[in-house]
Amino acid sequence: MTTLTVRLPDDKHSRLKALASYKKISLNKLIEELSTQALAEFDSEIRFRALAASGDLKNGLDILDKLDAHFKS
Repeated sequence: MTTLTVRLPDDKHSRLKALASYKKISLNKLIEELSTQALAEFDSEIRFRALAASGDLKNGLDILDKLDAHFKS
């Protein structure tokens, strides 16, 4: 496991401590959870972009048109 030093403004540090306390977890665990969430979002975007690059543009636009029509009614 690695140790990481992060410089934060005092007010942000206080707010993160309050959030961790509210969730009844340590500040370390909170930062670990937030970083896991950020990485999951990044991984999802990378997968989406890779699939989109190899997909059929017309088919994709047709699906979006169907979704638009469905949610307009």
